[in-house]
This record gives sequence, structure tokens and C-alpha cells, in this order.
Amino acid sequence: MYKRLSLFVLFALACVCAQAQTRYVGGDISTLPLYEQYNSAYKDVNGQNISNLLTWFTESCGWNTFRVRIFVNPSKKDHDGSTNPSVCQDLAFVTSLGQRIKEAGAYFMLDFHYSDTWVDATHIQAPAVWKGVSDAAMADSISQYTHKVLQALKAANATPDLVQVGNEIMYGLCGIKVKPYNNASSNWDGYLGLLHAGCNAVREECPDAQIIIHTDRPTNTGYNSYYYNKLKNANVDFDVIGLSYYPFWHGYLNAEQVASKTDKSNLVNAINNLKTLFPTKRVHIVECAYNFQWWPSSGVNYDTQDVWPCSVAGQYQFVKDLVDNLKPLENVDGISYWFPEEAGNGDKGTVIPSWQNRGFWNENKSSSGHAINKTGAASGGKTAADVCAPYYMRNFYHSGQGLEDIPSNQGADRGRLIFQNGHVLVERNEQLFDLTGARVQ
Repeated sequence: MYKRLSLFVLFALACVCAQAQTRYVGGDISTLPLYEQYNSAYKDVNGQNISNLLTWFTESCGWNTFRVRIFVNPSKKDHDGSTNPSVCQDLAFVTSLGQRIKEAGAYFMLDFHYSDTWVDATHIQAPAVWKGVSDAAMADSISQYTHKVLQALKAANATPDLVQVGNEIMYGLCGIKVKPYNNASSNWDGYLGLLHAGCNAVREECPDAQIIIHTDRPTNTGYNSYYYNKLKNANVDFDVIGLSYYPFWHGYLNAEQVASKTDKSNLVNAINNLKTLFPTKRVHIVECAYNFQWWPSSGVNYDTQDVWPCSVAGQYQFVKDLVDNLKPLENVDGISYWFPEEAGNGDKGTVIPSWQNRGFWNENKSSSGHAINKTGAASGGKTAADVCAPYYMRNFYHSGQGLEDIPSNQGADRGRLIFQNGHVLVERNEQLFDLTGARVQ
């Protein structure tokens, strides 16, 4: 019924939800179909079964954005050749999930890896079919592939609203290496040619999409300045600076947390620096997460457990602090949580080879399903957002009201949160209301 709103309602929607139009909240749900395939059972904050996790995120938590990665010819293997079923997102997989995201009325963020497996700061390999070609041929391959993917998604009514041209690419892309500082080995001409090819293809196919350049040194102001100035001087066409932020790799959130530390770098300071240097670019945290159990045993750069313990309560506090610290920053327009749907290896088949312990559900399955991480009961004056991280994230892009806070004006029926084109409204008794309780239809 609500998929076909009248022009009047769309206009009203735009007026009452101006804040929501410019802010994105959600997560990377690239493995959700695998968990669904293996019948993984999720529980909500009240212990009730969740029948459809994607729509639960939108309707119960107020999320309006979902990120999905895409590989060229996914290998189902990690870099070392070991089996990893979660490396499976080909065009058909992404098209199906993208359709579901759009049908839910949410924003669809597409993450091009331009590889057959994971790409990050230490792994910048090209897909097998492109290896060994010249820089110019590599740029042409990126252009043709980007056009092909976006044309297919558009034809399937799964047009992305935000597009990442590469994943954590500060140190290179498709085998072409650069450094975010002066280094004679950097091949900036070849690298920038790849970015021009990818970004121009996105702009041609999806002119309304926001183009994101994603890097993974969020608290290093020197690296960010050097890298994004390179792109600025080369006139790379993009809209958003995308950042990964994992405290165990990247450090603390604000100046207060580092007051007694030797290393004063922190995310808020770095984002403010980006605003000064690149005032026309918005910033989106396209990946973030925190362990709720078993602190990483290796590869950790910072031990932030003095601020956020490695526990369910610590994970909740991290999400709350992140939202509360970033919400006042005018240049920040989005927060996307990494792998929120993690629920063990898979109940009836393997989804991931080992637990990451950063999702929002307990890895161990009880007889009735995976319990959601929560610090207590949503009762006695406490709402779901007061005890459970995915519910709290909605505070970033609107007033923070949940259904329990919204005036019903019609008795006890609070209705449900719904989305149209990414905007939040309340559906109650077959009518639509804004977040103040005022009727818009």
C-alpha cells in the first residue's frame, strides 16, 4: 500500500524528514543471504523471533542504508587460499540482495572490490582476468566492468544510491601501489587513472549516486591530507570520503579519551581536519565494529578496553559513543556497521570460517535461536535503544525517538517505523505520521 505514495505525501515526506535525507545509518549485510540459506534464527531485544532481518533493521531499528560488496569472480577463498564461503558476492548475488534493499525503501550502498577476494590496505590484488595488463588496459577494464554491473543493477530495479569505487584503497588498487606520503615507488599516474575510470563510469550510469572513496587510516591526519589532496589535485570526481574505523586498529574517538595518552590522534579531530581541508566533501564511516567477546589476539594496534571493555556492555557503549560524538559533526553523513548479522559460522552450513565476535548476536545458538546482545531488559523505563546497540544507531539521523517515544494520539498503538526512499515515518492504523506524531496522510 505504501510503496505508491501520492505526490502530496512525497512532498510532505521530504519536508518533515529533511534531516533523514542527508544522513545514512545501517550496516554491511553482504552475508545475510548465506545465514538465511542456512536458517539462522535471530532474536530481538524481547526474545521474539525475527522473521526477516533486513526489514527488522528498518522497521524496528530505524536503519535506512545497507552496504553490499561485489567481487569480479568471487573465489570463495581468502588471500592465503583457504576456503571462505563468505567470498561469494557476484553480480547475481548482489542484484538479488540489492532488489530487496530497494524494495524495503532503504538506500543501497554498493562496494566495488575490483578483485576476486578481499581487498584492503595490505591486499590490493587485481582479479585474475585482469592481471598482467598495462595501466591503461586496467583502467579500461575497471570502466567496462563498472558500466556492466551498474547497467545490470539498473535494469533489475536495484540502482545503488551510494557507490564505493574500491575498498580501503589508500595503498593501491588492482595491483597498482601508492603510499599516502612521499615515496618514489608510488605509481600515482596509474592509480589515478583507475580512479578516474571507475568514478566516471559511476557518474555516467548513476548520476544521482553518491561516489565514495574509501580509505582505512581514519585517525592519521597526515596520511588523509596527503592522499585526498592527491585526488583533489587530479580532479577525481567523487562526493564522499569513506572511512573504516575499528578502535583496536585505529585508536580512540575523541580528545578526552586520549588526554593522558602519548598518541593524541583521535577520530573526531581527524574528521574536523578533513572538514577544514576538504569542505565540500562529506564523511561517511562505511565500516566500524567492536568485539563483544574475545579481544583480538594479534594484529592489534591499540588496546581501547580502558574505554570500551571487550563485552556486550563495551560494544554497546562504543556504538553509543560513536553516534553521540559524530552526530554534531556537520560533515559526517553516515555510519555503517560492519557485519552486524554475524551469528556464528552458520547454523546448518558454513558462512564464515571463524568467528569475528563483532556482530550484534551471540555466536552460540540456543535451542530457539541467537540471542541479541543487550545490556539489560527493555523495561522499567528503559527502551530498546537504552540497552541494545542496533536500536541506538537510529539516533544519528533523526531525533532519536523510537516508537516508544512517539506520541500516538490514538491510545496505546504505537505502530511501526517504515521507510519510503530512505525516509522514516510511522505507520499506525493504516495512516502515516512524522516523528512528532503529526499525521502526514
